[in-house]
Amino acid sequence: MKLLLCVLFLLPAFAQEQQSSTPPEQQPPATEAASPQQDQQAIRPPANAEGESRDRSVIKPKPGTEILQPKDYSNDTGYFHPFRRMARFVIYDQKAIWTSPFHTSKKDAKWWFIFGGATGALIATDKYVARNAPDTPFLRSLGTKVSYLGEPYTLLPISAAFYFIGTAKGSDHFRETGLLSFETLADATIVMEAMKAITARQRPNDPVSPNTGRFQASSSRFNSSFPSGHAFETFALASVIAHEYPHKTWVKVLCYAYAGSVVGARLAANMHFPGDVMAGGAMGWFMGDYVYGHRHNPELDRKPTISQKIMDHVHIGGGYEPVPHGFGMGGMQ
Repeated sequence: MKLLLCVLFLLPAFAQEQQSSTPPEQQPPATEAASPQQDQQAIRPPANAEGESRDRSVIKPKPGTEILQPKDYSNDTGYFHPFRRMARFVIYDQKAIWTSPFHTSKKDAKWWFIFGGATGALIATDKYVARNAPDTPFLRSLGTKVSYLGEPYTLLPISAAFYFIGTAKGSDHFRETGLLSFETLADATIVMEAMKAITARQRPNDPVSPNTGRFQASSSRFNSSFPSGHAFETFALASVIAHEYPHKTWVKVLCYAYAGSVVGARLAANMHFPGDVMAGGAMGWFMGDYVYGHRHNPELDRKPTISQKIMDHVHIGGGYEPVPHGFGMGGMQ
């Protein structure tokens, strides 16, 4: 029951309209009164080349300071300059996340019921599932090996590759993906470790009482079972990348298949209960959704980048899609 209350308390942190965490000195200055048409244009998110809104976030947090600013475009400020803002951004994110249950919007209450209810139902049946699920040396070995895909030493290089390859090739879109991934992983790690320490759930393979999953009973709080850190961080990274390239189905399929394989691996390795990976995956996804919605720079949706051109020419399956009349390379007008 304590755990269920904890889950219901924290899920709204990623399923609501967040209050802007941009400090007052960074807020844009007030402008003169505009006409109704200008106001409508100001609040309408710019469309990208695929005709999609830049506001692709599900929980739609209020825009904050962009993680990649105009002065950073095309590497004018150096490789590491954008990272100087990262610590401040993470601090603001944590404040918004941990205080969010106190200002949750009514329309986002559905996320409480969907993911809180699903997590609670799985926790109630976890020990019965664990006792009856297949558990062989082969599955444990396979699961342990595939779990390497969800380790920080795998996920951090992926985010770094986006940033440094984008910087080298002059692709600001690629660079933003890397920066957002890094910020999301930092936020996810802090929240995940805090929740592990709070819940202290025993793992399924606990040598003292296997497959019981008791809370406040783990011998190592920061290595406890709930939530799954692999699921949390992998789905957080997948969420960011999928949000950056929503018009490419194969990108989203690849990202979520990657995260799903890590979740399956943790279950096969008998390191987590189903409730652990459900909670970790859901919160990780919403974490990526929040960071993207809060930090994404909409200006990057206005013009084709190298990464977009590359993505537009990569297709899984048959030949190239037909190019409509009036469109140039990569479907860009």
